Amino acid sequence: MEHLDLGPFSRASGTIRLPGSKSISNRVLLLASLAEGETTITNLLDSDDTRVMLAALEQLGVKLKRDGDTCVVTGTRGAFTAKTADLFLGNAGTAVRPLTAALAVQGGDYRVHGVPRMHERPIGDLVDGLRQIGAKIDYEENEGYPPLRIRSGNIAAEAPIRVRGDVSSQFLTALLMTLPLLKTESGVTIVDVEGELISKPYIDITIKLMARFGIEVERLGWQRFTVPSGRRYQSPGRIMVEGDASSASYFLAAGALGGGPLRVEGVGRASIQGDIGFANALMRMGANVSMGDDWIEVRGIGNDHGKLDPVDMDFNLIPDAAMTIAVAALFADGTSTLRNIASWRVKETDRITAMATELRKVGATVEEGEDYLVVTPPAKLTPNAAIDTYDDHRMAMCFSLVSLGGVPVRINDPKCVGKTFPDYFERFMALAQP
Repeated sequence: MEHLDLGPFSRASGTIRLPGSKSISNRVLLLASLAEGETTITNLLDSDDTRVMLAALEQLGVKLKRDGDTCVVTGTRGAFTAKTADLFLGNAGTAVRPLTAALAVQGGDYRVHGVPRMHERPIGDLVDGLRQIGAKIDYEENEGYPPLRIRSGNIAAEAPIRVRGDVSSQFLTALLMTLPLLKTESGVTIVDVEGELISKPYIDITIKLMARFGIEVERLGWQRFTVPSGRRYQSPGRIMVEGDASSASYFLAAGALGGGPLRVEGVGRASIQGDIGFANALMRMGANVSMGDDWIEVRGIGNDHGKLDPVDMDFNLIPDAAMTIAVAALFADGTSTLRNIASWRVKETDRITAMATELRKVGATVEEGEDYLVVTPPAKLTPNAAIDTYDDHRMAMCFSLVSLGGVPVRINDPKCVGKTFPDYFERFMALAQP
């Protein structure tokens, strides 16, 4: 399907059970593959990004048994059996970055590559960190970017490893997950973060999942991390993947714009995902939000003028969910400013430029900066806007919300949601009403 026409809709209500989190799914798959023992993973996300991770792990000799959203992984005790492999990883940052680090210490000969956009997404800071421990990694095309050739190196990690934290938190995640596989005389490896660490909640996810597999990481603020070395991950036996908190944002916003009540199940107060912070941002915009351990519900807007309140917020901690705020700002009573979102520029597309371009199509006045976006809503939304999605799943899902403004909207290339939420539009349309 080349495009999908949505709306006009005026209401949204109902209940939705969220698919598994992409971030958690791919982390758990890798940890289970490196662990000792057999791990049964439930509520595993079925999407493009998890499929490329599963395919890569099978190429590396990991034994997997899949049945629906359950996957049984037989761990390799830290050593992949395949010592050569050519791995295509699409545009999955949650696969490319951690696998690059894990492969660098395997003593094999591997090639890591993806779609053209992945070859434009930086990985140099991670490679620099891995080279500090003796990893042998070469760039096949452009310096600092995939595709990569990874060969056997003389690995040693006695000195602290330095890594930049201001481009992508996935570089630090990749190092933390790999370092227990190394042996050091001190029994630990230290990682020092240079600059401000962005997306801190994603590092929190990594640390909590490593603990589920028996490895406790100590951190000093967000600048120094101490990881046990020469240790083996231990399977927890069973582990359930939480619902995807980033995906929850679209339905929570729909509950505010469409009156609700709209309940999402699978994330709540007990979530380990930082993106549940989206619910707090939505409350600051005037939405009626309630929350339990495993659910969040929105019942429209609570102020007396019936529009969302504009916000001026720092979204460094929840950059993915912040995209939904940018579209929700179309329904606000004034100008909203999203700050500290520089990481948008190195995601599936340059999301700051893409978001500004598409918001203008529906009538918004938009100012974009290197790390911020200012959105002034129009008096009336422009009907029948054709939204380009840039092969970016979140652009497609965010702009579906425009249809709740009583205008039709066309989403080009809707199949791009397959990256994280293949049946998103079916689930959205089941909740939206004229």
